[in-house]
Amino acid sequence: MVTLSDVAKEANVSKMTVSRVINHPEQVTEELRALVEAAMTKLDYHPNTIAQALVNHRSNVVKFVTLEDIDTTEPYYMNLLFGFARGLTKKHYAFQLVTNCDEIEIGRADGYLITGARTKDYELFDQLKKPFVLFGENHRGFDFVDTDNQAGTRMATEYALSRLYKYIIFIGIDVKEAFEYSREAGYINTLQKNKLIPKIYRISNHSHSAQSLIKEHFSELKKDTCFVCASDRIATGVVRQLQDMNARVPEDFGVIGYDGVFLDQVSNPKLTTIRQSIFKMGELLADMLLQKIDQSGSPQGEILIDPTLIRRGSTR
Repeated sequence: MVTLSDVAKEANVSKMTVSRVINHPEQVTEELRALVEAAMTKLDYHPNTIAQALVNHRSNVVKFVTLEDIDTTEPYYMNLLFGFARGLTKKHYAFQLVTNCDEIEIGRADGYLITGARTKDYELFDQLKKPFVLFGENHRGFDFVDTDNQAGTRMATEYALSRLYKYIIFIGIDVKEAFEYSREAGYINTLQKNKLIPKIYRISNHSHSAQSLIKEHFSELKKDTCFVCASDRIATGVVRQLQDMNARVPEDFGVIGYDGVFLDQVSNPKLTTIRQSIFKMGELLADMLLQKIDQSGSPQGEILIDPTLIRRGSTR
């Protein structure tokens, strides 16, 4: 059986260097890491991850904790899960899915990725004994990865103006959370920059809520209006109701969504939307969490990922 010493001899380095490449690759240069990895490949050496976990007093398991109901009709969370799993695989970690906040600390785990967090949950996080990171912007100082929400709605609003819509209305989600404040800020700042007056509606994140809103206010709407929506769910409801009212989309009314995961493609017409890199964020969350575990819970800060504007048939 090939040993650590065999790899060290083949790469002409010390056993300590091989160990660092395996356990803490960020501590060695790319050239040295490539040299050791080439030796491992040549000798078909595979680290004993179970033994490593025992030595380090770890389980090599983390928990994926979701504090909101997962809608299985959309692949949003599946993309996040697959991205997270891919990131964990690099360090031979596995994950356990937890959907009940009371079960977060039951059983063994080295840390937690928490999604769907709301302000009311922050007191719970303060009591956690293991390292954790959040998927989602927050203003409490917790480590997180998220889309640059403000940049996303800024892009959407600027695009609506570039398509010569005269009136831009924002339809947000009725939650008092950091991500929603940022999305509203991107819209408001862009309109003020262009000396236009913002108009905001806030509804639950459901297409039927958007339909009800449009139906209620349709008589007030002017042609050349574009709706910048805080989610694709809301946007699909807006499109559906406008069509039910025989309004012309996109000639008279434009609609821009936010997410770009699935609903944007099944809408008719397909949605212009702000696409989030969900899979990539899952990988980054895994990297951040495992690094935090390696660093005994040291703060990791925040990562904001630039979204992408996808142009489709719901805008002219």
